[in-house]
Amino acid sequence: MVSHGSRKESRHSRVLLPVLLSACAIPISMLFWIVNVAYSILWPDAANSAEEHSVISPWRWLAAVIIPLMFAFWGLRKKSLDISGAILGFLMGFVLTLSSFAHLVALMAFFVTGSKVTKFRSMQKKKLEADFKEGGQRNWIQVLCNGGMATQLALLYLLDAGSGERPIDFDKEYRSSWLSVGIIGAFACCNGDTWASEIGTVIGTSDPFLITTRRKVPKGTNGGVSWIGLICSVIGGFVVGLFYYIMILNTVDTAVLQLAAPQWPILVVAAFGGLFGSVLDSILGATLQYSGVDEKGNIVERQGKGVKHICGRQILDNHSVNLLSSIGIALILPRIANIFWP
Repeated sequence: MVSHGSRKESRHSRVLLPVLLSACAIPISMLFWIVNVAYSILWPDAANSAEEHSVISPWRWLAAVIIPLMFAFWGLRKKSLDISGAILGFLMGFVLTLSSFAHLVALMAFFVTGSKVTKFRSMQKKKLEADFKEGGQRNWIQVLCNGGMATQLALLYLLDAGSGERPIDFDKEYRSSWLSVGIIGAFACCNGDTWASEIGTVIGTSDPFLITTRRKVPKGTNGGVSWIGLICSVIGGFVVGLFYYIMILNTVDTAVLQLAAPQWPILVVAAFGGLFGSVLDSILGATLQYSGVDEKGNIVERQGKGVKHICGRQILDNHSVNLLSSIGIALILPRIANIFWP
């Protein structure tokens, strides 16, 4: 039997830990800023090699520590992340916040809405998936596969364009625009696929069809798509673009926006990224990812006794498919956007 004192101590410790970590945020962010200033003084030529990013504001450092920390705690509390996922998610959020607040909100749109739809009608999903995890809790591998490509592009953005929000304009700022659209594409791909798989499998009565052959397959099969799922993938990508678009309108100077290319195509590009990413993910899942049904009627990804093969080969797992899809969309979408951007 647990004593009242033990429960009270445990409750106090859960409250104290976030307070202590939050208190560390300010000295950590100031330390980063001091290192940045020292670098710009000791190596001025390297620091001034690109325009307007010799020194990052201390407020940016502070935001880069506090905001991702808050979302990491939120993910742990809501059981959307485990400890390893929260730590890696914090590091990714740190890099994305340093590069641009618009990049950060793209991550937030994917993380928050993706976590919500993962928990949508969870009891139905539990009956379909043998490896179903309550709450959709993500570990570091899942976080890396979903956000790794975007974080790499954010690092390139920091090195090339520096820290700060910039409008997407392929004529005036080609490299920063290319990298930002790549980040939008990576998150739109992941969010679109998440919306399609998490909502499409539990809405509607008809079975999905295999994207490569159009053959009817059980719900939860890798590579299985439905028209409802495809519509959800468009909405999932659009949500990422909407968050990004709103942040750009509220952080970039009005005079700069007036001289830049129109920003509304962000919404179209992100929606297309969600749809295209979901389709690419389904093609890879249908061909390179094993799907079978066990004796209990659950969809499994490994061969075994009593498992009936549905489609695919056991070459990639779900994490690998997510990673390859996000990489593909992040590399292809900027080229498409550059061609059609008004």
